[in-house]
Amino acid sequence: MVKMKTLGITFGLAFSLLLTGCGDEKDNQNNGKSTGDSLGEQIDYKITGIEPGAGITELSRNTLEEYDNLKGWELVESSTAGMLGSLEQAIRNEEPIIVTGWTPHWKFSEYDLKFLEDPKGTLGGEENINTLVRKGFETDYPDAYTVLDRFYWEPEDMEAVMHEAQDNSFEEAAMKWIEDNQDRVNEWTEGIAKVDGKEIEIVSTPWDTERASSSVAEIVLEQLGYNVTVTPVDPAIMFQAIATGEADATLAPWLPSTHQSFYDKHKEDVVDLGENLKGTRTGFVVPAYMDIDSIEDLKPKE
Repeated sequence: MVKMKTLGITFGLAFSLLLTGCGDEKDNQNNGKSTGDSLGEQIDYKITGIEPGAGITELSRNTLEEYDNLKGWELVESSTAGMLGSLEQAIRNEEPIIVTGWTPHWKFSEYDLKFLEDPKGTLGGEENINTLVRKGFETDYPDAYTVLDRFYWEPEDMEAVMHEAQDNSFEEAAMKWIEDNQDRVNEWTEGIAKVDGKEIEIVSTPWDTERASSSVAEIVLEQLGYNVTVTPVDPAIMFQAIATGEADATLAPWLPSTHQSFYDKHKEDVVDLGENLKGTRTGFVVPAYMDIDSIEDLKPKE
């Protein structure tokens, strides 16, 4: 079971659903075919976002400032659960919506979605997810350091865990992936000696992507005899915890765009083990039935 505990700085997640305004029934009949000319008015010039501290939130705010045609648009900060609830409701009613999104994520398997083109590149291009550890971790836990340094998987691996976790717990989903990919796990753990209850703190963000990787890493390390705690926090606190040594490791930083500002602030005080996954992407996401392809197709609020 993935265990949680509180770091020195508390971070509360608000999981309230944010519902998108719908207009009257006549308007809704053609919402799914909305183009840039009418879309802004129909969704009240709002982008449905996630947690205020998320890297994609910062990139989205910058995007609203950089695109002249987004003058008057607003990023509505919510939570990951709130964004997904709003997206599901809109798709169920075939209504227009724009959300902040990322891949790998199970929503791309569940729904027919597309990223809006981002000609200015303000939402970041293709990214990687890196593994960071605190200074001194290699000396204190050389074998665990080796396992985390070797930890690498593909986007489809992460999506498999995330999708399985929609019907089961992340612990069960991670265990199933480990059982189905024992050859990969053996590569991570080859030559590693078992220990007896040494404690390791993995700090992460609350995204399902990071719940997937942290759950897999937790189980693999626990099978080697470590006592692992996984703590989900705001990205700023995640980097701070590694930099101050309050936590041991994280597999969650998205670089070089989403979490770059946090990385730049703490890079001298952490150890970067490199990518544990390549090929992520963040951006503005819409249902495929919407007749719009680019951020530049949107119109400013009059």
